[in-house]
Amino acid sequence: MLDNGKDPIPSRQDSGKKRSLGRRIIIGVASLLVILAVAIGVIGYHYFQSSLKPMDSSNNQVVQVHVPMGATSNKIGQILQDKKVVKSGMVFNYYVKSNKYTNFRAGYYQLKPSMTLKQIAMQLQKGGSSEPIQSTSGNVLVREGETIDQIATAIPVQTDFTKAEFLSLMKDKAFFNQLAARYPQLLSSAKRAKNVRYRLEGYLAPATYQAGKKMTLKQLITEMVAKTDENLQGNYATIKKQKRSVQEVLTLASLVEREGVTQADRNKIAGVFLNRIKAGMAIQSDISVQYALKTTKKTLTYKDLKVKSPYNLYIHTGYGPGPFDNPSVSSIKAVLHPTDRSKGYYYFIANTKTGKVYFSKTYAQHQEKTSSLASDNK
Repeated sequence: MLDNGKDPIPSRQDSGKKRSLGRRIIIGVASLLVILAVAIGVIGYHYFQSSLKPMDSSNNQVVQVHVPMGATSNKIGQILQDKKVVKSGMVFNYYVKSNKYTNFRAGYYQLKPSMTLKQIAMQLQKGGSSEPIQSTSGNVLVREGETIDQIATAIPVQTDFTKAEFLSLMKDKAFFNQLAARYPQLLSSAKRAKNVRYRLEGYLAPATYQAGKKMTLKQLITEMVAKTDENLQGNYATIKKQKRSVQEVLTLASLVEREGVTQADRNKIAGVFLNRIKAGMAIQSDISVQYALKTTKKTLTYKDLKVKSPYNLYIHTGYGPGPFDNPSVSSIKAVLHPTDRSKGYYYFIANTKTGKVYFSKTYAQHQEKTSSLASDNK
């Protein structure tokens, strides 16, 4: 037979085989999609049913949740999910809408992962507190020389309150004014201060405080301020006689707190600072620069010492805006009763290995002592 140059015509049998193969592929893909859809549906159903149950029925730890004004049920569900009080904010939103739970109120709520969605919804209808409250009794430790930022970091570890809630109150003018009206001797000079980071820096007395059940954060902070007022009750007359303000005394005390260890050294260091202020010299404390930079690094560069901040007492004379931390009673007493001022010390340096502090009258003497301690103070 001659080749006419054309492709051979497929037989009916070949065409049938191809159509059969195509149908099998389509059926296979469709079957897989059906199986996948069923699997997703089953998983989704179980997730939905699981999310209707408590997050953790065995977990009775209280979680403080803030519901802002005007929050929708969808927004509240997301907040609850983020706080790990419910498994799914979306399912919570569906549940409250399908069960017609409405009129949720803004406020602070004490909720638990063991609560059912119904219990949570009913609690949200009743309303929460207007401000954060403590759910259980516990102790809050404010260490000597801690800054407000450092206290804020420890607050959520020791209480139900958050760092943001604590810092928000530290900047709350209305709250400060309430405290100033209650403790005028203590806070009148702080109220007049300018360019301060926190008006209550220096006024939160180092001590251990009991955060009782149902105590608010405002009450806890008020106790800290009240403790400082108590510590100064026998010293207000001395401060007035020395023609200083409480703000100035606590500012120097906050520097003395971190510069000295023993009471004797603190008394002498206070004398050095007062001598420098009287002479119109800058205090030049590294503590002031660390506060300005919000750093705790011990070794500062020349660039650090030039940072533009009212708290930098290398480039500014006087006391600065206010305290750099919350000082102890011993440091406050050192400022009120300094020693060796008449000896004319204007400089001091500590041996970081031994802790011994050396005092000098002149810059040349100070430089000589600094050089002799260079190996120990690396």
